Amino acid sequence: MTRVRKGELALRYALLLGVLALTVGPFLWQLSTSLKGPTEDIYSSPPSFVPRHPTLHNYERVADTIPVWDYAFNSLKVATANVVTNCVGSALAGYALARLRYRGRRAATLAFVLAMLVPVEGIIIAQFTTMRELGLNNTLIGVVLPGCIGAMNVLLMRNAFLNLPYEIEEAAYVDGANVWQRFLRIALPSVKGTVAVVAIFAFMGAWDDFLWPLIVLSDPSKFTLTIGLNYLHGTFAGDERLVAAGTVIAVAPLIALFAGLQRYFFRGVGEGAVKG
Repeated sequence: MTRVRKGELALRYALLLGVLALTVGPFLWQLSTSLKGPTEDIYSSPPSFVPRHPTLHNYERVADTIPVWDYAFNSLKVATANVVTNCVGSALAGYALARLRYRGRRAATLAFVLAMLVPVEGIIIAQFTTMRELGLNNTLIGVVLPGCIGAMNVLLMRNAFLNLPYEIEEAAYVDGANVWQRFLRIALPSVKGTVAVVAIFAFMGAWDDFLWPLIVLSDPSKFTLTIGLNYLHGTFAGDERLVAAGTVIAVAPLIALFAGLQRYFFRGVGEGAVKG
């Protein structure tokens, strides 16, 4: 192993701390603001990250102002459906692209690659027209359907399956296992890390999505959390404490999801190794 000089090591840690401040700092600031009472100055200089008298009153005011928990439940239903459809659909499509032999496989892979290059804004009118023709406007199904299988998730699963040794499946084939048995018992358990990555990406994409639910939904009882928080910000633009409390409520499930799946997430980078 090469030894790192102290100056270079100090520079690395300084850069890491800078990146940490840029990524985590805004969330800590929002959390601090949401816990400050009405008598504390949130614009003090120098800024104070630690509230002098922490309170949860701002969270109670958010719940009293908008039906935040109903919006959060709608977002949870959309995000859960998005995770299930992406994990199942991407795993099936990725396995077909990586392990099955059929005419047109390369063209199908190219189609998924090209789908990633199309901006969402370029097809959103076509999506809205399609949902309207299907009678799914103003429904949570209409929110879920366009993103039920992401092209990037399919390619992630394809690459994970490509890294699996062919000898394992060949041995199972010799023993009489059909394609479904090879997929469910051999291939899929070997790429659990990548499935976790797909689940995290799918949940985050559905939970944070704002533009598409705003277009397709018109009934306030079906609004997702991102739309509801936008109404909160518009009504109480001068009270940053309420906005900060709503932001923390929206971010907390994402943090909990990543904390629960982080060991699978980081393991997904080196997916495909032979299991002992």
